Amino acid sequence: MRRLTIMIAATSVLLAATRAESQTPRDSVVAAVNEFFHAMTARDTAALARVQLADGILYAARVQGDSVAIRRGTFEGFAQQIAGLKETYVERMWEPTVLVHGPVAVVWAAYDFHRNKTFSHCGVDAFTLLRSPTGWKIATVSYTTEATGCKPSPLGPVQ
Repeated sequence: MRRLTIMIAATSVLLAATRAESQTPRDSVVAAVNEFFHAMTARDTAALARVQLADGILYAARVQGDSVAIRRGTFEGFAQQIAGLKETYVERMWEPTVLVHGPVAVVWAAYDFHRNKTFSHCGVDAFTLLRSPTGWKIATVSYTTEATGCKPSPLGPVQ
């Protein structure tokens, strides 16, 4: 029985290593952004920390009439906000444009955002990532916040 357990564990490790090696840089970058979204939904600040640079910055641009209001935040402040949430946030992106050059990557994608499964807003996310020895880390997030004029998501309703 012990031998079988060791064989299963060794096979699992080999499969995980094979999957990681078969991922393209694009796949790895998109996976890091999706991990960010999953961590936000789960209110998992440890998972957020694993995928972000500690001193990262967020910028939000909200169109208000003829002007744009820009808000700046830190990843530390974002993690504190997420940890204290009572609501569930779900953000989803689709059809990302991904550019990778060596250790630098950019992800640009349309997104929708839901609070407690109720649509809140949509917009465009722009992530900048840097490759570290432990994987891709998000350095900055810039996004628009648009409450009107949103096209329906091709992902369908939030589950």
